[in-house]
Amino acid sequence: MPSTFVRLGAAAAAAFALSGCVTVNSGLDNSAGRKTVYADAATTSSKVAGVGVESQDVISMTDQMMRDILATPEIAGRAKAPRIIIDSAYFSNDSSSRINKNAITDRLRVELNRSAAGRMVFLGRHYGDMVAKERELKREGGADAGTIRSTKAQAGADFRLGGRIVSMDAASTRNGTVSRYHQITFELIDLEYGNIAWSGLYEFKKEAQDDVVYR
Repeated sequence: MPSTFVRLGAAAAAAFALSGCVTVNSGLDNSAGRKTVYADAATTSSKVAGVGVESQDVISMTDQMMRDILATPEIAGRAKAPRIIIDSAYFSNDSSSRINKNAITDRLRVELNRSAAGRMVFLGRHYGDMVAKERELKREGGADAGTIRSTKAQAGADFRLGGRIVSMDAASTRNGTVSRYHQITFELIDLEYGNIAWSGLYEFKKEAQDDVVYR
């Protein structure tokens, strides 16, 4: 009997000690992960940042290119609104940064289309298959002609966006600091003569000791 009481007493003491530990640590957040918070896409104060192309860079460069194109008389000041293709087909990424090129070209096209107020017409060449299928359906009598117009062919373009993303990297063997310089070139090409009707350049350099993984 005494040994039984000793064992029970020891078990009770251990349980009490354990409950005391739980009480002490109950103020800590032991849940997995971190609460999701919204971050300003245009700010540079993100807690997750590296030396690659990030949201604030995309917003800043497309805003700058949009203003420059709208201020170019040869493009935005023509008597008849030019037809322009802005997509990523001829916009190459030759840099060491992983970036979805569509994030840049889509934002540039959308913001230009919103701000041009009819001074430029933007063609959805990346939707060409969709348009071709609908045109074929109408011509074969599977659908009526719609309410807009009937044309012999899809609209031809006057200008198309081309460009390139390049970078130069450096890394310190002493403290692990990584440096990356980006140069992004934007150009509108005359689709008849092949000349460059407009050019824009955006560049920046970043340094970080602990880079992040871009996906």
